[in-house]
Amino acid sequence: MTLPEFTLAILLLLCTPGPTNTLMALGGYARGWLRGLPLIAGELGGYLLVIVPVATLAAPFFDAYPQALVWAKLAAGIWVLYLGYSLWMSEKRAKEAAEISIRQVFVTTVLNPKALIIALVIMPHGGLPELAPWLALFAGLVICAANGWIAFGSLMRRTERSEMKPIVVCRCAAACLVLFAMILASGSIQSLA
Repeated sequence: MTLPEFTLAILLLLCTPGPTNTLMALGGYARGWLRGLPLIAGELGGYLLVIVPVATLAAPFFDAYPQALVWAKLAAGIWVLYLGYSLWMSEKRAKEAAEISIRQVFVTTVLNPKALIIALVIMPHGGLPELAPWLALFAGLVICAANGWIAFGSLMRRTERSEMKPIVVCRCAAACLVLFAMILASGSIQSLA
């Protein structure tokens, strides 16, 4: 894969709405842009925790045992469903706008299927020294995309014409997470059947 192809593929994945991006936008909405920036550490850490070992060590395992990948996606779907449910049911937090933690972003990103797609399909496989330049580029792209999602959430709150109440934003984010979890789970269940 060439450098422009790699960059485009990563940016397309990182800019696609999903559970991590929903949390980043919600974090920007709740915290504002500047206070939301630390959430990027959770996203970047979560992606690297999955991508580095998978791209360097586990790719042959998943090739030999494709069912393991299905179970990983099912676990991700369950986590995202839990996050959506908890966001929907938290009336007290929803009245103010939920406070998204770095830990929530980290765990959601670790369980995000995008990390496995990046590790197995887009990221070159090999030793860490060979991957280092690709990982550095990836980290820069994550920082840019995450910044965009946080800024988007922050702008939603600051837009004068937007009279959205925090509970509406939380409920919309929760609905997106539940929908994403259902898509993940249905694909995994069909693969297991």
